[in-house]
Amino acid sequence: MDYSKFMDDNFDAKEWVNSAFRCQREPGVSLDQHATTMVMKLQMLIQEVNNILEEASQQALQNLPRVVRELDAVKQESTLLQDQMRAVKQDIESVEKNTAQSMQTLLTLDEIKSRMKMTSDALKEADNWTTLSSDMEEVFQSQDIEKITEKLSGMQQSLQILVDTPDYMEKCQHLEKLKNRLEALVSPQLIAAFNSQNLEDTQRFTHIFEEMGRLPQLYKYYHKCCKTQILQSWKTIVETHSAGKLQEWMTELYDLLHSTWHLQIMWTSAVFKEPVPVIVDMLSDALLTLDPSLSSCFNSHLQQSSDILDALVELKQGSDRFAKSIETAVEAYLTDTAAEASSLERLLQAVYQPYRPYLVKYKVFEEVALSKALDNVRLDHEEVFDTVQLLSESVNKIFSAANMSNDRCRKLSNGCCYRALLEAYKTFFASYTREFRRVLVNIREKCRAGGTNEVEDWSHFQHSLRIIQTCGCLLMSMQDLDKQLITTILQTLAPLLQSWDYSRKHISRIQTLSFQASLFLSSEDEREALVAFVKKLEDGDTPSVLTEVMTDLGRLSEDVHKFAFEIVFAQLKNYLSNVSTMEVWTSQSSGGALTSDLPTFSMAPQEYITKIGQYLMTLPQHLEPFTIQDSPALTIALRHSKLPYTSEQEPPEHLADLWLESVARGTMHVFGEEMLKIPQLTSHGTKQLITDLEYLTNVLDDLGLQTSETLTQIDALLRARPEEFSERAELMPQRLAHTIASTRGLDV
Repeated sequence: MDYSKFMDDNFDAKEWVNSAFRCQREPGVSLDQHATTMVMKLQMLIQEVNNILEEASQQALQNLPRVVRELDAVKQESTLLQDQMRAVKQDIESVEKNTAQSMQTLLTLDEIKSRMKMTSDALKEADNWTTLSSDMEEVFQSQDIEKITEKLSGMQQSLQILVDTPDYMEKCQHLEKLKNRLEALVSPQLIAAFNSQNLEDTQRFTHIFEEMGRLPQLYKYYHKCCKTQILQSWKTIVETHSAGKLQEWMTELYDLLHSTWHLQIMWTSAVFKEPVPVIVDMLSDALLTLDPSLSSCFNSHLQQSSDILDALVELKQGSDRFAKSIETAVEAYLTDTAAEASSLERLLQAVYQPYRPYLVKYKVFEEVALSKALDNVRLDHEEVFDTVQLLSESVNKIFSAANMSNDRCRKLSNGCCYRALLEAYKTFFASYTREFRRVLVNIREKCRAGGTNEVEDWSHFQHSLRIIQTCGCLLMSMQDLDKQLITTILQTLAPLLQSWDYSRKHISRIQTLSFQASLFLSSEDEREALVAFVKKLEDGDTPSVLTEVMTDLGRLSEDVHKFAFEIVFAQLKNYLSNVSTMEVWTSQSSGGALTSDLPTFSMAPQEYITKIGQYLMTLPQHLEPFTIQDSPALTIALRHSKLPYTSEQEPPEHLADLWLESVARGTMHVFGEEMLKIPQLTSHGTKQLITDLEYLTNVLDDLGLQTSETLTQIDALLRARPEEFSERAELMPQRLAHTIASTRGLDV
């Protein structure tokens, strides 16, 4: 029977009984028998536990007096110990009081001892310096480099102790002279070790220079050896491929630099503690000291190129490939040190150094390139139809040139010259719109020279509609170019504004906009202006980068609309030109008959006004291009301009309605002004003028247009009887009232 369960803290009697009956019952034994056996065993166990408890109690009672005696003894010993500790404390206080002066004396003596020891060490080091210094000449004569290094190291150590001596500076100068002698002694062997890449010798010399504290001088020797090999190889490339292109020279140079990196990093990793900045600085130095220099090669190459920008883009593509590959190769060995990051930055600066002098003049170069593109776009022709066709075809050509400039800017400067490109765009499109206006003047002169009959005028009007559509295409293309520029700038430059958050800290500086701008922009002000410009674009503070160009194109569109209006209105203006001087206004009768008493409806409108009515009635069919085709170009052209005699508002659904309104309002305005110029109106003349005016009102009503307020007021003043004229005139504008009164010979 397992009795260990009774000692568990969470003992459950029911569970134990069930388990005992389930697991401990023998086969063939009934439950009653098994229960009886279990009870007997438990009773025996209880009896045994009782016996054990009784024995333990008896033993405890017997031991209790002894425990009490031992506790009394411990109490007495504790009291005695307390008395002794009190006595010791009094003794200590007495000793401290009696020996305070002695302890101060001991401290003073210990300080004196320390100073004496320091003086002794200084004297020993001074003596050691003197001994080493006197032995140096003999050691140098032995040419034993290790011994010389050891002696110099000892002198360097002694010199650290002798910092406060009066002749410390003289000792430093003397030590430097000895180091120079050792450097001069080992430099031939060091150069030979670098040239042959003898690992053992190089490591030994590196240790020597490190002991002397002259590792920078060691790196200079290394730079000189490796750089000399690169410069010699470059000279060989130039001489061997003298008839080749600069791109081929640069490709071989970059291959040479790339292979040099891989060869040197494997070898120097076993020599220098931080090999990356040593090798990268050497490559930078080599690039900047090439003979002939890349800058001079660029000058010679570009002087022979017909297009400087395209030639620079072609050269830079090779530089970009090298910069990306060498940056990737260097990053594999970076350990996040400032020296490594700075050396990589200097290398990239050296790679793009030849481009910076040309990018300073990028705006000028781009203006020349765009000017050449504009010169190749023909805009004028002897025939008006062909000229209009050339203007329409010019849109795709000039924006193709603009898109090529955008692509050049991105490839040549990684987007850093976009501000200069925008300035070049302003010059380019200003030149184009100036040429466009010149051509428009020529077309106007040809239209005037062609006569004023209706057929020719409507033909010219169709040409003007095509020119308006061309303006709309210009505006639409300009909007697309504006959006494309903003998108490209943000995609190219905006991510560089956030690059300080990159986890790879050693490239955070390289991936910033300020550093990328420094590769291509020489001026700090230009770099800061570029960063501010990109930030404004990213924040949405600059919704357009070609606002001035869009404004100029809007003015051009307005000029074209005025030109088209003049063509349409020329015939109407011709009909109205002699209205004020017609004899009918001063005649007393028509055809010898007395007509003063005839009613107005019995009179017929004159020929000039019927021609105007017929012209206006045929106008809608000539405005069909506005109705039969949904032309976004015509709509946007009108949105950026304004037709004469119309108010500034959103264009209606059908542009033909706005044109019809413009021509009609122009007609009413000129007709009204002509009526006010009539010097005298007889009764017959007044009735005739009312008839003509009524005819025009009916025509306008048929066209769905309202008569202007001025014509309505003139009509009211003309119809007023003499006796009621003054009363009606009070409600009219003074200018109209006085003019009509004077013309009719009435008093106001």
